[in-house]
Amino acid sequence: MPHSLNLSLTDELRAFVDENCGDGTLFATPSEFVRDLLRQRKAQVEAAEIRDAIVAGYEDAIAGRTVTYDGNLRALLREHRATRGNKA
Repeated sequence: MPHSLNLSLTDELRAFVDENCGDGTLFATPSEFVRDLLRQRKAQVEAAEIRDAIVAGYEDAIAGRTVTYDGNLRALLREHRATRGNKA
C-alpha cells in the first residue's frame, strides 16, 4: 500500500533530484529517483550487516568457538537452542 512522505529539500538537493529525473534520465519522476536511492541505501545497510556477521563468524573460528557439523543441521540447531536456553 503506497504511503506519502513529504520532504523539504535545499535548493542544491532539489537541483540534484531534478538533474536525475525527467527526459534523458533513468527516472521519469522524482519519486522513482528517491525510491531507487532508498533501495540502494537499504541494500548497503543489509550488506554491512552480512559483512559484520561474517567477520563475527571468523572471530568465533579464530577463538575456537566452533562446532563440528555432522550433516544434520536441524539437530545442530536443536542442540544450540537447548544449550542457549540452559545458559539464560
